[in-house]
Amino acid sequence: MHSAIFEWKGKEYEPIEKTADWYWALGIIAFAASVAALLFANYLIALLILSAAFALGVHTAKEPQMHTFYITEEGLWIDDEFHPFSRMTSFSILEDIEGEMPPILSINTESLFSPRLVIPLNDIDADALYVFLYDHVDEGEHKHSWSDLLAAWLGF
Repeated sequence: MHSAIFEWKGKEYEPIEKTADWYWALGIIAFAASVAALLFANYLIALLILSAAFALGVHTAKEPQMHTFYITEEGLWIDDEFHPFSRMTSFSILEDIEGEMPPILSINTESLFSPRLVIPLNDIDADALYVFLYDHVDEGEHKHSWSDLLAAWLGF
């Protein structure tokens, strides 16, 4: 790996404490949706709903992983995974209006498996990073997707 121009650490997401009521609500909603699917003879959908609810419950119970981010002259490193500037289509830095959350770096890529990277900018000068990225990647208008909003609403 080449020398890092910017380096910081960040979690996949900021965990929000889930109460037992949250898990009960998840189970009740999943059960009701599965019963409705069974009433319409959609057995596969019922199984999918229960599997998704179980996976969601397990995911929320675990601690988010800590990642190390590096920006070099060639691109972005997330731990040992490299994303070259040449495969990035646009970037934007999203800031929280209330200032309660750190800025977020949003990058659209040509990658099939990582089409959008959303990276928290903890303890880093977002303005200096913006100036650097502006010379390497096109700036674009990025908005939170419906899945981002749903994840925030669910507490992820």
